[in-house]
Amino acid sequence: MTRTVRHVEVVCTGNICRSPIGEVVLRAKLAEAGIDDVVVTSSGTGDWHQGDPMDSRAAAVLARNGYDGSAHRARVFEGFTDHHLVLAMDSGHLAILRDHGGPDLAVPIELFADADVPDPYYGDDSGFDDVLDQIEKAAAHWVQRLQANH
Repeated sequence: MTRTVRHVEVVCTGNICRSPIGEVVLRAKLAEAGIDDVVVTSSGTGDWHQGDPMDSRAAAVLARNGYDGSAHRARVFEGFTDHHLVLAMDSGHLAILRDHGGPDLAVPIELFADADVPDPYYGDDSGFDDVLDQIEKAAAHWVQRLQANH
């Protein structure tokens, strides 16, 4: 019997800070939980950074905490085909994605965390630590939900 592989997409603005951190953390937490039927990718609502690695501060906060984000390259969200769940980093992204999907979209679109994950790009390095902390806590919730829907 072949298992269906589920695809979760994490979305932010430029796909160089929040969504790649979310992708890397969620993928690691799913692996730790032994959930191997979920593919996690990330993208941005805009194309400013397409093809670029994640912000060096995002990569650094991940590395300091035992994660590897070195393979990441920014890409633009291209639609809902083959996605089972789309997670937005803030309510602005959520609105853009819902508008993009239209009223008949069957793919759930939800916030990654209980509250908007703030954009650390224009702040200092400590903002990236705060974002990682918020994302790690929220990822635990998604692991439980994805495990329950196994």
